[in-house]
Amino acid sequence: MKSLKHYFKKAYKEKFAIGQFNFSDWSQVKGILAAAQNLKAPIILGTSEGESKYVGLAEAVAMRDVLRKKTGLPIFLNLDHGKSFEYLKEAILAGYDMVHFDGSKLPLEENIKISKEVVKFAHWRGVVVEGEVGKIGTDASRTYTEKFEIKEEDLTKPQEVVEYLKQAKVDVLAVSVGTFHGMDVTGVSPDIRLEKLKEITAVANIPLVLHGGSGTPEESLKQSIALGISKININTETRLAFANTLKAELEKNEITPYKYMVEPIKAVQAVIEGKIKQFGSEGKA
Repeated sequence: MKSLKHYFKKAYKEKFAIGQFNFSDWSQVKGILAAAQNLKAPIILGTSEGESKYVGLAEAVAMRDVLRKKTGLPIFLNLDHGKSFEYLKEAILAGYDMVHFDGSKLPLEENIKISKEVVKFAHWRGVVVEGEVGKIGTDASRTYTEKFEIKEEDLTKPQEVVEYLKQAKVDVLAVSVGTFHGMDVTGVSPDIRLEKLKEITAVANIPLVLHGGSGTPEESLKQSIALGISKININTETRLAFANTLKAELEKNEITPYKYMVEPIKAVQAVIEGKIKQFGSEGKA
């Protein structure tokens, strides 16, 4: 199987995006996998620190290995939003294909310093590193009852990108261009600031990552991919599809898990298939 670096280069050159789909439950993975199989797409399975601690680092790696062997698909595993070198090191040693160091809340100098440590440790083991410059907002309430506002000062600054990439030497870079983690109460998240993205791509000649892809208008996603976004993260949309369908199934008073999980798995699959088509990664495996 070709490496994740190969697929990032392919996505960057051919102008499509690889979907990263986060999970914390095997049933979610079944839905994600079914979509990837149907559409023959490369995928990245993502676990945040919290998700990975629930699933287990070694268990997530074993799951990826089994799925690769079973399907022959390019399935990769990323530690999403790692906040410390120590935890990223654990993920690398466990066998993750990729780690994301989120130093966005640190001063730029400290972000660069730790990123360099991560890159040195990861690259020696063939692991891809995602860095981050700019603060990507989070709808911490998770109630989806209020409209989320983007702070202009949190958007990625091109001059900081130049300095960061010059020193950190990461493989891909997450940028803040108007999206946020979660979804707006309207179901449609704020539009991507395409002019800001153009400024960034003018100085960053590496694949870029869009976090908070859930709810983002399809046309904006397509335009961002054309500008250099090569990986898009989706979590909230699949969580909502899974949870809402599961609630409906449980109201039927079915108590056998493999029976009441069928429809939630299908709901996840439907969301992922839609995203793969939007991202242009169908048939790119």
